[in-house]
Amino acid sequence: MRQLIGALLIALASVSSINAADAWPRFRGLNGSGLAAAGSKLPTEIGPDKHVVWKVALPPGHSSPAVVGDRIYVTGEREQKLVTISLDKLSGKILWEQEAPHEKFERVHGIGSHAQCSPTADDERVVSLFGSCGLFCYDRDGKELWKIPMGPFKNEFGAGSSPQIVDDRVILCQDHDQDSFIAAYDKQTGAVIWKTDRSEFPRNYCTPVIWNVNGQRQVVVAATLRVIGYDFETGKELWTVRGISRAVCMSPVIGGDNMLYVAGWAQGGDEAERISVEPFAVVKKDLDKDGNGTLEEKELPEGDIKKRFPQVDRDKSGSITEKEYEYFRMLFEQGKNLVIAIKPGAKGEATESHLVWKQPKLVPFCSSPLFANGLIFTMKDGGILASLDAQTGKHLKQGRVSGTEDYYSSPVGGDRKVYVIDEEGRLTVVSSEKTWSILHTAEFGEKTFATPAIVDNKIYLRTNGHLYCFGE
Repeated sequence: MRQLIGALLIALASVSSINAADAWPRFRGLNGSGLAAAGSKLPTEIGPDKHVVWKVALPPGHSSPAVVGDRIYVTGEREQKLVTISLDKLSGKILWEQEAPHEKFERVHGIGSHAQCSPTADDERVVSLFGSCGLFCYDRDGKELWKIPMGPFKNEFGAGSSPQIVDDRVILCQDHDQDSFIAAYDKQTGAVIWKTDRSEFPRNYCTPVIWNVNGQRQVVVAATLRVIGYDFETGKELWTVRGISRAVCMSPVIGGDNMLYVAGWAQGGDEAERISVEPFAVVKKDLDKDGNGTLEEKELPEGDIKKRFPQVDRDKSGSITEKEYEYFRMLFEQGKNLVIAIKPGAKGEATESHLVWKQPKLVPFCSSPLFANGLIFTMKDGGILASLDAQTGKHLKQGRVSGTEDYYSSPVGGDRKVYVIDEEGRLTVVSSEKTWSILHTAEFGEKTFATPAIVDNKIYLRTNGHLYCFGE
């Protein structure tokens, strides 16, 4: 009997491994790596009329596709409705569409979407987040299993970090101007397993990664000024590395060397373009016209504080207190735009002991770094692609690609190629080499914010109007 059970467990582990290799279950795929399964064969010359297996119209949305089994999942906004959509992987046919009820739309960034968080899925369910509307879980047939109301979040840019299913739980981090948290929910019921306060952090948009270090799983988040590793089982903070940007809009990546690579960029964090503001005690003498001890938007001159008034005013009272002002002044002073590498094994304060290297040049904004073939690839707004030595952080090559606008989509790789696409839908395919070269370019003619998924030798690319499937 024991032999039979052992054989069954080995078989199940094998099936699980096969399924994992053929899945893209969350934003940027397996654990956010952005990499296709080893041995994938991918077309190079993809475009609106090249290597198209199928193409289907979708409602607008910025969420990236999740692909598990024979299903693809995305979210969108259709006729003032927030929807989770399931599609057949082979044909692109829409199988079902479920609405997430909402009383009113929350505010989002000018280029944002009410469907900008990517769904996550396993072979039984799909989980979608629609900001303050809440977290929704459906089965494969679209039946609602549970939902968790959220917010309202204090953040006029809306929610952007995505959930992820890991074993028996759903991991979610939400950093807003108040009430930030990271939590683990039971994927069967939605019950809270643990929830950790992150109220020190204002708005950030990192989707966590799971780091396995010496048999212990850690949930890693990069956010304002520091990177944190939380215990997967309890949510307790295990370690931190300090010295990054005042806001983080991208997600870390774990390399094949089990090193952690993090990037963070915010305006004013480059050494040559630092933002500095005078202390509150100095400026209030001239600006606090009504003498109430706070600063209102109408009292502020044009400049770095007024431009960020909703962010500095963290409690949304309509006034900036001395505490709020000085907190943001500190962020300007301490925030540094960097790409960094962190080695495993950190405990407690680990900046000095576990920060391996830092690179201050060509740091991307929203586009997450990619580890491929022992290299780090970064995609900076304006179309500047860089390859870095993963061991040293040294730039090996930098150059401009065909898409020269902003990059909200992150690089993905496979079959010794890297695929990048800018906001205007201009795609570039490069070789994943130290001195990479451009292999192909294409223009889709539609806004593009989602990150492609790569599964079963197919590339699933979402523009703001369509979902494409490409293959040989």
